[in-house]
Amino acid sequence: MTISQEALTRLVDGLTDRAGNLAPGSVYPDQLAPIIRNGDDGPELVKARWGMPSPPSVLKTARDPGVTNVRNLGSPHWRRWLGQGHRCLVPVTSFSEPRGKGLGVQWFAPTDAETTMFFAGIETRGWTSLRKVKDGEATDDLFAFLTCPPNAEIAPIHPKAMPVILTRPKEWAAWLGGIRAEELQRPLPDGALALVGFPV
Repeated sequence: MTISQEALTRLVDGLTDRAGNLAPGSVYPDQLAPIIRNGDDGPELVKARWGMPSPPSVLKTARDPGVTNVRNLGSPHWRRWLGQGHRCLVPVTSFSEPRGKGLGVQWFAPTDAETTMFFAGIETRGWTSLRKVKDGEATDDLFAFLTCPPNAEIAPIHPKAMPVILTRPKEWAAWLGGIRAEELQRPLPDGALALVGFPV
């Protein structure tokens, strides 16, 4: 994520920056990352930890590493977080998918360099869980993003899914405004992403 905080405030109407200093660079699961969520006075830019609470049925111990992406919107576990109060946008300038064991990752970026991308995200605030045993229980604001079937660029690398990517102000506003999640849970058009050799 290399877009500046100032650029984000210009892109999203009424955005309040509450994120402090954001260093551009790579973001990994269980780390803090910038998100835009619905605040009391309109959209706000904050930092949250990547990884929503896991369904209890999949946990084998008290430790919950978090779920990075969400596909099954019909699951009772996820339905509670699909409403407007838990919507967020995750700014992204490029992203990667693993190519297979020992083959590294493939990076993807918009074909049109002027395109601004956000993942369609969900978030929850003040969630207490055991993320790392050595750290003990922690209370965090958490997020993950939706996935959908892959488009033509993603499918050869990751045939099961790709992130739900929103590229137009109308989509960003609709997502934060509470449009049914299923209406935007679709892949980018074929040709919208370029395979690149490094993050941008």
